[in-house]
Amino acid sequence: MSKMNKAPEISTVKVSPRGAARLKDGHVWVYRSDIVSADGVPPGSLVSVTDHRGQILGTALYSSSSQIAIRLISREPVHDFPAFLRQRINDAIAYREPFIQDTNAYRVIFSEADFLPGLIVDRYNDILSMQILTQAMDAESVRETLLTELAEKLHPDSVVERVDPRVRQLEELPPRASGLLQGEKTSTIFSMNGVQFNFDALQGQKTGAFLDQRENYAAAAQYAHGEALDVFCYHGGFALHLAPRCSHVTGVDSSRPALEVADQNASLNHRDIEWIEASAFDLLKDYAHSGQQYDTIVLDPPAFAKTKRDLDAAMRGYKELNLRALKMLRPGGVLVTCSCSYHVSQNDFLEMLADAAKDAHRSLRLTEVRGAARDHPLLLNLPESGYLKCVIATVT
Repeated sequence: MSKMNKAPEISTVKVSPRGAARLKDGHVWVYRSDIVSADGVPPGSLVSVTDHRGQILGTALYSSSSQIAIRLISREPVHDFPAFLRQRINDAIAYREPFIQDTNAYRVIFSEADFLPGLIVDRYNDILSMQILTQAMDAESVRETLLTELAEKLHPDSVVERVDPRVRQLEELPPRASGLLQGEKTSTIFSMNGVQFNFDALQGQKTGAFLDQRENYAAAAQYAHGEALDVFCYHGGFALHLAPRCSHVTGVDSSRPALEVADQNASLNHRDIEWIEASAFDLLKDYAHSGQQYDTIVLDPPAFAKTKRDLDAAMRGYKELNLRALKMLRPGGVLVTCSCSYHVSQNDFLEMLADAAKDAHRSLRLTEVRGAARDHPLLLNLPESGYLKCVIATVT
């Protein structure tokens, strides 16, 4: 074979026996403490990974700064990275085709769970919102391949990048502002489960909305009844889904801008919902003490445990919220309670809920124990991809 036809040489990173065992067990990350040798490997490189004996373990993306130094993308050699990226994008789109329905907003690519670590792409009707989280995905050649393939396959009017400054700092990437990558449109209206939402691609949390709750919104609506309270309502996702089934819905959030968007969404769907700007903890404490009662309560707080160090405080916070909500539910009432903290396991969450029910002198019958919507797949050997818990229960 001539030199012109040879695949470009890629660097090799050697990992410790512990790192090798981790990869052989099915995980796709190796931490920096398990890197034996990465001398001269450029930041964000495509690398071949070997164990301490030189046995090849696969192909990975390398970060020179993150504590997650290696993110495996294939157990096999990758000779043409742009072609590999295009195929993985096509695979991610094809994976979702059988079950994406009643919505034009969903996650297109979910990082490691779609074998494209460091890349998140969400679709909101005719706008794609993209997050790049690693050195390798930030390379200009990679960006060009991603944008070209996404535009060709999904035909969006615009592609917007949402930047997390903290992640770029951790990856030692230059500062970059959120903004348009393609097109001119930054706002649209999207729908899920027959409910419409306003979307501003450059505002709000995450990539703009909580698409991982889409199927949980619909599930909660099946059981909701009577007077409903949606706590940490953000843009009104649960509240708007509950409204057709409930006699009155109140949404609570501490963010006035979020409530303003929620009110716009209510008008868009011709729903009369009461919005209250308040601290959830303070409001639930006051309502519980005053004897306020509801038939349906939703608790969808932000992540309380962003690190393992936060776990004890997080569990206390979850218990306080759920204890007060349980005291406020009428017999036969429905509790929909969520956690998006990866460090809080499903078992931890259910044990907390059992303790809260015991202290509230209530019995809970679990109706459904759910996770993220199917467009946010859980990779079995990567437990970090299974972060969302949503429990629907009936109170007696």
